[in-house]
Amino acid sequence: MAHEHRSHSHLSRTGDTHDTADMARLLAPRLAYFAGVARTEHVTRAAQEMQVPQSTLSRAMVRLEQDLGVDLFARHGRTVSLTPAGRTFLTSVERALAEVERAADEVRADADPATGKVAFGFLHTMGAETVPGLLHAFRADHPRIRFSLVQNYGEAMLERLRAGELDLCLTSPVPDAPDLVARRLDEQKLRLVVPADHRLAGRRRIRLAEAADETFVTLEPGYGLRRITDDLCAQAGFRPRIAFEGEEAETLRGLVAAGLGVALLPPPAFPRPGVVELTVTAPRAAREIGVAWLAGRPDTPPVTAFKKFLLSKRGTLLPA
Repeated sequence: MAHEHRSHSHLSRTGDTHDTADMARLLAPRLAYFAGVARTEHVTRAAQEMQVPQSTLSRAMVRLEQDLGVDLFARHGRTVSLTPAGRTFLTSVERALAEVERAADEVRADADPATGKVAFGFLHTMGAETVPGLLHAFRADHPRIRFSLVQNYGEAMLERLRAGELDLCLTSPVPDAPDLVARRLDEQKLRLVVPADHRLAGRRRIRLAEAADETFVTLEPGYGLRRITDDLCAQAGFRPRIAFEGEEAETLRGLVAAGLGVALLPPPAFPRPGVVELTVTAPRAAREIGVAWLAGRPDTPPVTAFKKFLLSKRGTLLPA
C-alpha cells in the first residue's frame, strides 16, 4: 500500500470544509475496510477475507488517512501495524460497526414473518377487552410475533403514525387525510351515562335534547369522543355545559357515579355501580372505529399479516 505524505494543511482544509455529517458520509464506507486491515495487519490477507481487490483496499486506506489528516498505519513491506492514532481510531470504529450490526439485526428481526414486531396504537377505550381479545385471536396463528402497544387518543396516535413510530392504529373517528389509508371496521353505540340517583335514572331510552340542562363531564378537546359529543349535542339543539374535562372514559364514568355530571360514553368493559346507562334514541349516537396506516409505507410481513387480520374483523370487531 503506497504511503503518501499528508501535510497539516490537508487536515486544516478538511476540517474547514466538512461539517460532521459530511465527514461521516466521507468516512463511513471505509470503516469496515479499516477494521479488517487493522485486525489482520496485512493488506493482502484483509483483501482476501473481505473479498475486495487489494488495490481497492489500499486506495481506501490511503484516502482514509488523507481525509483524516492522520497516519493510522506504520508500513512494513506487506504488513502494517497501527499507530497510536490508529489504535484510538479502531476502538471507536469497532463500537460504531457493532452498533450498525445491532441495528441491522434489529430491523431484520422486526421484519421476520414468524417472530417480527408490530407497533400498534389504539384508543384507551379499546384496551380493556377489545385489543387483548384481538391479540389473543391473532397469536393463535402467529404465536411468536411481538407487539409494541401504545394507548393514546386519536390525534396523538395519528401524529405517531406519521412520525413512523406506529405501523397501525385503531382509532375513532375514522381519519380522512391524503397521507393516510383508513378502513372502517365497526361502530360503537354511545350511551348517556347518569348517576344512579339522577332524575332520568328510571328511564331506559332518552332523546339527547332532554339532557340539555344537565352538566356534562367530557374528554378534553382534541379527543375524538369529545368532538362526537359536541356534534351530537349540537344536533340535539344545545351546547353542553361542561364541568369536568378528562383524558380517560372510565374516569369520566367515575365522575358521573359521584354525581358530578352526565356523559356520553361507549359501553364499559365491566358494569360500574353507581351509574345508569341510557340508550340515546335521537340523534343517532354512535362512533365509528377504524384502522389507519401511513399511505405508501411498505409493510413488513408481520404488519401485513396483522393488517389482514384486522380487516377480516370488519363488522365483528366489537360485541353486538
